[in-house]
Amino acid sequence: MARARREPRPGRQGRSMNDAQPPAPRRRRLTDGAALPVLPDCCNLGTVARVLLPLNVALVLVALVAAPDIRSVPAAAMRAGAVANPVALLSLLAFCFARRIVNGWPRPAQWAAALALPSMLAFAVAVFVGWVQDGNRSLPDLLLGAFYTVPLTAAITWLIAEFLRLRLVSLQPSQAEGRLQALQARIRPHFLFNSLNTVIGLMRSDPRQAERTLENLADLFRVFMKDSRELVPLDDEVLLCKEYLTIEKLRLTDRLEVHWDLGAMPGDALLPSLLLQPLVENAVHHGIEPRTEPGEVRIRISRNSDRVRVEIMNPLPDAPPVRSGNHMALSNVRERLALTFDVEGQLETQAEDGLFRVVVQFPYRKERRRRDVRRTFDPDR
Repeated sequence: MARARREPRPGRQGRSMNDAQPPAPRRRRLTDGAALPVLPDCCNLGTVARVLLPLNVALVLVALVAAPDIRSVPAAAMRAGAVANPVALLSLLAFCFARRIVNGWPRPAQWAAALALPSMLAFAVAVFVGWVQDGNRSLPDLLLGAFYTVPLTAAITWLIAEFLRLRLVSLQPSQAEGRLQALQARIRPHFLFNSLNTVIGLMRSDPRQAERTLENLADLFRVFMKDSRELVPLDDEVLLCKEYLTIEKLRLTDRLEVHWDLGAMPGDALLPSLLLQPLVENAVHHGIEPRTEPGEVRIRISRNSDRVRVEIMNPLPDAPPVRSGNHMALSNVRERLALTFDVEGQLETQAEDGLFRVVVQFPYRKERRRRDVRRTFDPDR
């Protein structure tokens, strides 16, 4: 006897595959050709400075033209600044928190939000300032007198947004050139040849170690060949540095000692891909290879409030090199920090007490999902 066909129950478990909603389309990235967002990174101090400084200069110039005499220019500029500066600061603060949400909207909606918020703030501040300066005026007079700030603020906001967008557009060729130079500096032929020679030497004595070394080398060059424009978690960058140092440890044996201090490291912090590996490679190439005695490379990563600090130290060679380096790795890292974090990304170097120290600092931008490099890395895999 045939069994009756069982009808699916309504609800989440009774939905057929045809009823399932298709996944939402992924938002295109800038690297895939997406248009630049309307709102700039208003959390960046460089953006704040580029907004406030030209705005106040423009207020002074307008006061010079509009004031009846030179003596009234400071008072006129201060009256205009009493409205413009609070509006600019409040708008930047609001856009700092709302940028990720607004930049996902359709482009007309982005422009509407970018123009509406400063205009409404300017209207409210103008009403408040007018009431403070002349409390005897009626509310309709205050509203009518402050209405002129709405189109004026919208026009100024449009000019500032276009200026910042054009600046980002002008920086894109520099970013491409900087990435090309960084790629040429990172992939050093002598490192590949030395690593292959190390593998050849291990093929007979320790085949498993040779296999693990080839796996590490493949991981390194897989990352080298990837697009380095995206931000990656600090965990991934440290794992890459550890894989590189594992290969160099096989070649340099007891001459290379590495000390990691990752107790206060924020593993979910975001930074440009392959930012630290060239610095670690520099420490080995210039601090360990010229030495005949063992040397130690120290790497300390910590977080201080909203800043991430990376410190890499290596011993200075006993004798100065015959041919000084061209500092290409340091220049490329410094350029990529500036392109990614603007004035908030810093790279400093110092040579004293027989040690060469590189300090990299950048703002802490959190990743959604955290992975702990201190638990996931296995040098003997």
